[in-house]
Amino acid sequence: MTTRAPAPVHLHGRSILLVFVGGALGAAARYLLTLSVPPVAGVPLITFLINVTGAFVLGWLLQSLALRGPDEGRRRDLRLFVGTGILGGYTTYSSLAVDTDGLIAAQSIGLSILYAVATVAVGAIASVAGIALASGIARRRPERSGR
Repeated sequence: MTTRAPAPVHLHGRSILLVFVGGALGAAARYLLTLSVPPVAGVPLITFLINVTGAFVLGWLLQSLALRGPDEGRRRDLRLFVGTGILGGYTTYSSLAVDTDGLIAAQSIGLSILYAVATVAVGAIASVAGIALASGIARRRPERSGR
């Protein structure tokens, strides 16, 4: 008799539910922000801010979780719910593409290129800054015994 290997984490009902609920919350937050912050001089800066803040928080979250131990149990649940779910729904690189296309359609080619490149570059820098912040906090935190 052979035993089956456990299903991969992405096929567990609990994991799917965590990502689903988190994604719905993140997408709702993004939607409400885009409704409440109008474009500035035709540039949808809120999409830029959403993607950059999301990249920063994701960098911080993943580094914080990685420094606390293996990706299992509550750490995995938190990563799936907040990282993949909330931040996956909150950040919006598809809207970045639509916004960039809108700037191109408005004959703002230079601005569209700047907008797209700046979003990706500043987002990458923000994620590195989030990683650095989490690492710095971990270095300053006194060791806890019993863990």
